[in-house]
Amino acid sequence: MGPYLLTFVYFIVAVITVLIGLYIFELITSKYKDWDEIENGNTAVALSIGGKIIGICIILSFSIYHSSDVLDTIIWGAYGVLLQLIAYYLFDFMTRKFSVEEKLKQGNIAVGIASMSVSIGLAFVVGASIT
Repeated sequence: MGPYLLTFVYFIVAVITVLIGLYIFELITSKYKDWDEIENGNTAVALSIGGKIIGICIILSFSIYHSSDVLDTIIWGAYGVLLQLIAYYLFDFMTRKFSVEEKLKQGNIAVGIASMSVSIGLAFVVGASIT
């Protein structure tokens, strides 16, 4: 497969992985609908979702760089989405004084930034571990 076609294939894999990941996150955030909140101007939710998108893409970029084929990248992408889900739950667990979901729904930008930072920061750790 030529480099241009391969780049397009990786692009499609990334888009599909991000869409699936966002769909899963939409399912687990039961207190609100992500895209409705973003449409209504909820910056906190937008930051949180943006962090998840960037986080998944960081993991995929490391995967593309280190993987031997597209299937390997797909597997790492799925694993990355799973680890992002775990990170979200750990972040929620670590903030027992308040519910991350409720604070995001209320538009708490500080929580949105923290959520985004967790997603991006851990994505670099996961990405760096891909060999």
